[in-house]
Amino acid sequence: MSELLTRFSVAPLYQSTRVLADVASGRLAPDLIIKGGRILSVYTERLLEGREVWIKSGRIAAVAPAGSCRYSDVRTYDAQGGIVAPGLVDPHIHIESSMMTACAYAEGALLNGTTTIFCDSHEIGNVSDVAGIEWMLEDARRAPLNIYLTLPSTIPATNADMETCGGDLTADKAGMLFDKWPEIVALGEKMDFVPVCMGDPRSHSIIGEALKRGKPVCGHIYGREFVSAYAASGVTDTHEAIDRDIANDFLEAGIWVFLRGGPPTTPWHSLPEAIKAVTELGASHKRVCVCTDDRDADDLFEFGLDWVTRQAMVAGLSPAQAWSAGSLHPATRYAFDGDFGALGSGRRADVVLLNDDYEVQNTWYGGELVVEGGKVTPKLDEQLSTGRYVYPQEAYETVNIADELDLVATPPCSKSTVNILRTELPGIVTVHAKAEYDPDSSDWETFMASNDLCYLSVVERYGKSGEIGYGLLQNFGLKGGAVGSSVGHDAHNLVIAGTNEADMQLVAKTIKELRGGVVVVKDGEIVASVALPIAGLLSDKRAIDVAADTSELKKAWNEMGCTLPYMGFNLLPLSVIPEIRLTDKGLVLVPQMEIVPLFE
Repeated sequence: MSELLTRFSVAPLYQSTRVLADVASGRLAPDLIIKGGRILSVYTERLLEGREVWIKSGRIAAVAPAGSCRYSDVRTYDAQGGIVAPGLVDPHIHIESSMMTACAYAEGALLNGTTTIFCDSHEIGNVSDVAGIEWMLEDARRAPLNIYLTLPSTIPATNADMETCGGDLTADKAGMLFDKWPEIVALGEKMDFVPVCMGDPRSHSIIGEALKRGKPVCGHIYGREFVSAYAASGVTDTHEAIDRDIANDFLEAGIWVFLRGGPPTTPWHSLPEAIKAVTELGASHKRVCVCTDDRDADDLFEFGLDWVTRQAMVAGLSPAQAWSAGSLHPATRYAFDGDFGALGSGRRADVVLLNDDYEVQNTWYGGELVVEGGKVTPKLDEQLSTGRYVYPQEAYETVNIADELDLVATPPCSKSTVNILRTELPGIVTVHAKAEYDPDSSDWETFMASNDLCYLSVVERYGKSGEIGYGLLQNFGLKGGAVGSSVGHDAHNLVIAGTNEADMQLVAKTIKELRGGVVVVKDGEIVASVALPIAGLLSDKRAIDVAADTSELKKAWNEMGCTLPYMGFNLLPLSVIPEIRLTDKGLVLVPQMEIVPLFE
């Protein structure tokens, strides 16, 4: 196998300055010249004519006048009038949401012109604690992509009384990881924003480990009333700006805003509203970035960061402003703008070629052509096929549930108030609904049907307690059968919904056999599944194969009538999102952080 394409393939700038200066001064020939294109300068937000990019040892030596190189035998690439721009930088993503390894994720990212990502791997940290985070870091080191980690900050997302989790990332563990791994460049999204704003000692001790090392702290917050206290706690970015006014509050409080673009039919597409802080209220775009946050493998190919950047153009930013928000601004946020994010001298030669619609045609990674004409090159294909990190056996042994499970609560035999989770589409918030059940006046099946209910269960999967939380889900639309997933955020216990226990049992059995996954069952038959054997979160296949499996899963999911997309379904146990959630411990009233019974 040829040399791996990783960020380590390009020497640090301090080792390259003399050579780059010689090339820029004409004393030494470049390795490659990209000519014949229009240069997108994200520094000045202009398209420059009559320029070409000189590349040496994986870095940009100069953006020089066209035809000014005096060496005749230099390799050249003719951009044929296209737009030559810096590779995109995604400031906030979760690799695990793609259900792929870091090495596999690189394929979809590079095809979309993304050459650098900052990922928060709190999913695998919730499953396997420090070991899981370090597996992901080792995976990232072998990936043909610049991958940096924002250290998971909220493991578990709530206290142990609310859910059973595989990980427990304390302040001491966070400090150890910061000091051991140079790729950890920030503290990841502090999801427990209410405890942070209320001065919770554990939350602030973890923030303190980042601040005393000079690391930025990333955020996740809902509610304008929390902005000031959150900013005062050291948080300096957020991807949860859901509308114009809160985005404006964030910017005025000194918090970077990451405009999250998602597939337009999902709750993750908050960019069009949040960007109005710039387009309507006149805020500067200089502390505004674009990000993807969560993408499954299928959506990564169609709705990558390049798509989000074009959405910013549709929403009112100029093309140069939007591309800056997807490249220079994220690099600047993490103080990496001296290494990438623009076509400046000395920067990594992470370059993309765009057509007039700002669609990616080619990608150069560290000066190596890895995508040409919208397809991976043979060199990249070889690494994606044979050069990937192999996770240890321990990572394949995280789903430990019993063979026989009681997945449906026994109906009450006396008049009771039933606590219900009701979905409020198209968002991910669930409303606490109630209904009265009287067995003397109605049978249970009639009660379920008249209230548009299906069963919901969350199964502890670490072999610690074997607990099962029981709930009823309203407005989910499931026509029959059952669906389930081992990606129940954030503890990643099994979450299963169904209209009958037999199909729910088959879902659980199948997930156990797959060692993790997402499964759709109807009438005792498996309709679709995606196997996720690594930590119950990740496939060990290539991106294109995971995308095909995911596409079939989503088709089956929709045909089952599910109104909540499966990624939204995975959030039903996430007990930091209002108003009511279900964990393995039971029904959690989020604002009060209290557990209530299903039947009262």
